Amino acid sequence: MLRRTNHICSSFPLDQSKTGLFVGGSSVRRKLPQRIFLELQCERIGLSRGGNVWQICDLRRRAWRLQSSLVNEKACQYQPGQNIHGFTVKEVVGVPDLFITAVKLTHDQTGAQYLHAARDDSNNLFSVQFRTTPLDNTGVPHILEHTVLCGSKRYPCRDPFFKMLDRSLSTFMNAFTANDYTMYPFSTQNGKDFQNLLSVYLDAVFFPILREQDFCQEGWRLEHEDPTDLNSPLMFKGVVFNEMKGAFSDNERVYAQHLQNKLYPEHTYSVVAGGEPLAIPDLTWEQLKEFHATHYHPSNARFFTYGDLPLEQHLEQIQEEALSKFDRVTANTEVPPQSLWSSPREAHVTCSPDALAPDPARQHRLCVSYLLGDITDTFEGFTLNLLSSLMISGPNSPFYKALIEPEIGSDYSSVVGYDGSTREASFRVGLQGMAEEDAEKVKQIISQTIDDIVETGFPEERIDALLHEIEIGLKHQSANFGLSLASFIASSWNHGGDPVELLQINDSVDKFREALKENPRFLQDKVKHYFKENPHRLTLSMSPDEAYLEKQAKAEEEKLQKKINALSEGDRKEIYEKGLQLLAAQSCPPDASSLPSLKVSDIAPTVPVTPVQIGTAGPPCRRRSWPMASPTLVTCMP
Repeated sequence: MLRRTNHICSSFPLDQSKTGLFVGGSSVRRKLPQRIFLELQCERIGLSRGGNVWQICDLRRRAWRLQSSLVNEKACQYQPGQNIHGFTVKEVVGVPDLFITAVKLTHDQTGAQYLHAARDDSNNLFSVQFRTTPLDNTGVPHILEHTVLCGSKRYPCRDPFFKMLDRSLSTFMNAFTANDYTMYPFSTQNGKDFQNLLSVYLDAVFFPILREQDFCQEGWRLEHEDPTDLNSPLMFKGVVFNEMKGAFSDNERVYAQHLQNKLYPEHTYSVVAGGEPLAIPDLTWEQLKEFHATHYHPSNARFFTYGDLPLEQHLEQIQEEALSKFDRVTANTEVPPQSLWSSPREAHVTCSPDALAPDPARQHRLCVSYLLGDITDTFEGFTLNLLSSLMISGPNSPFYKALIEPEIGSDYSSVVGYDGSTREASFRVGLQGMAEEDAEKVKQIISQTIDDIVETGFPEERIDALLHEIEIGLKHQSANFGLSLASFIASSWNHGGDPVELLQINDSVDKFREALKENPRFLQDKVKHYFKENPHRLTLSMSPDEAYLEKQAKAEEEKLQKKINALSEGDRKEIYEKGLQLLAAQSCPPDASSLPSLKVSDIAPTVPVTPVQIGTAGPPCRRRSWPMASPTLVTCMP
């Protein structure tokens, strides 16, 4: 359930599989270009074709109003200052490009933040996220994420989430642990199912049982290799412990983790949020419960709902079942800015050799990482993300030509491009699958490429093509569009950014075009500031060590023996008895009678039909339209 937030970001932030809002390639080419889509809307509302960019922008808004559904009309009726079931409306904003009306609210009693995205989409989504900022490597937010899903006061059933899979029509159910937040989302197309799942989720995160047995099962425990054999050796066990051992056997994961920890050597980003295997056994059950009490409080929560179900219904249920039972507290979970370095730094780490490497002598990797600006600055983040795409994406990008074409390495480093998952973003560029003796050469190429970009900039056609791709991508809707939005806004919102401003992407596009028009060297100045003249940059290299796995195994054995040597005879007996109890609990079928369930009467007897029009003028084609969703999809027929 741990979500990796280090990723290859090769284009705009939404152009990632985890969000699904923007996708490149053939899926975009099957969509109508934005101008053609708007011209179709022109015909529908009786306007002539053509017009300048301002007329097109106005058309976009008029077309949105024309297609506006009752869902958006209802949302637009909310007024700032209005109180709804203990929440106060702060702002109501239309986002025409995404066919959304956003309603921002704050809970009066606890200060919990709430964002509702009203949209004519039956796949409704709920998520609640907490800012979780650990200061050690025990993996407490990751283990807590697992443990809260093991039963709650109202639903004491073991593994209620898994049992709900058979009692629900959910289209998505999961939980994610990121660097500095933990999110619990679900989605469903059924209104009654939404209420059922919301009840289970609210009780799980705010009122979990947090049994010691569940902590031992999900986190870590000392247990006999054969729990029924008192004479079998003791060993470390636990779901998260084993999960993170697997994660740290992946060289790419190891490298990405070191890169983050060393670029942000202060506060929460200097530790492993998911848990470092040898540190996980230092976590106690009492520390887990304390972390829940201080971090899983409504004052530290951000709620997000999306879809066509009534907002009032959500607010009433959340208020009655959870928030009314809490008072406001001061959540000391903020992440302070990273102190800036006065000079660049370098570091080296080791990893296990890759037995499947084509060339054993080319297993070295090197990456230069730059600390950028605060991710809550929406326009700056947009600019830097776009700049990242121009620098590394595609065969015409400067770094591709400088690093990939000469075949110095096998590919870009596993972490490359813009990363906005931390409070202050970063940009990384480097190579993997290279020879160790080429390290200095790669560093020189990176430095020289930065200088070349500052000097010559980017071709205008590449900038226009990328902006056009973004504009077209705004019209693409994935099946889990709500989840895409929740994931996209999570990091910035987590640190006080404006989630609605983040969604108004066309505003950023327009602002970018204006900035470039006023200053043709706008992008070059950014490169000079953030890359050429930035002293806060880290050069991290990694090479294989033949003894790496042996050292890891030895360190784990030493940790295990230290734990065992501290045990008394009473402790050993208790470990054996708890092992038998856990085995018995795992073998006993859980009682799911307390969980809510759908009835046949809760399910609509009919399935919505999407109308299809067969065209006869020109090439034969099928035309399908969805209100408040993607542009008209045209499929050419043979």
